[in-house]
Amino acid sequence: MEGSARLRAPTAMRGCGLIVDEVHSFCPDCWTKVEFLGESGCLTCGMPLEATDAEECGACIAKPPRIRRTRSAVAYDDLSRSIAIRLKYGRKVALARTMARYMAPLVRRDERAILVPVPLHRARLWQRGFNQSALVANELARATGLRADPYILRRVKRTPALKGTSLNQRRNVVAGAFAVNKAAELQGRAVVLVDDVLTTGSTANACAKALQRAGADRVELVSWARVIKPMQVTE
Repeated sequence: MEGSARLRAPTAMRGCGLIVDEVHSFCPDCWTKVEFLGESGCLTCGMPLEATDAEECGACIAKPPRIRRTRSAVAYDDLSRSIAIRLKYGRKVALARTMARYMAPLVRRDERAILVPVPLHRARLWQRGFNQSALVANELARATGLRADPYILRRVKRTPALKGTSLNQRRNVVAGAFAVNKAAELQGRAVVLVDDVLTTGSTANACAKALQRAGADRVELVSWARVIKPMQVTE
């Protein structure tokens, strides 16, 4: 072996635990199970478009959403959920880099854009010890060269768990739950919201409303996983 070559210890795949050669990657079996979304789907909301040549879905055409562009790395399923859960509740913080690896290509390189994680209420932050979306945003900043700021947006209302609630109920629960700390830094800038799992979009829309009222030029969203089927909503 050449003197310049370096040995690298094998690493456990972030989904199933099998040993793979590449850090923050999937084993061949898990790779075939993951539904990568990427840039496919509606140009605006990113939802998959089946059996159509349209570039935008009917909902976005009828009523353009507050969030200008939404992209998610993968569809929400057992594997993507397990990765998000292990980061959020299992304290496997290295998974933030795994997520960011597949989210980074979906972030447009606008040098004036700011990566803003969806915030936790301070009570939940104290309880958990970290905000998983902030960890992912930091890794995205490392990968894209954009600035991440976890302090621009704060959660001013502690909301109950949203599992089992309807879309309208979710919207009512998160209404007025977010406020902006540093409005001067938002003027004329694009904001890329960062979240781990996108369910109905109610939380993200509430964040976007607060950011736009404070002067953000436009708001985009990038997440690790996205719920495609409503019955999968577990947030």
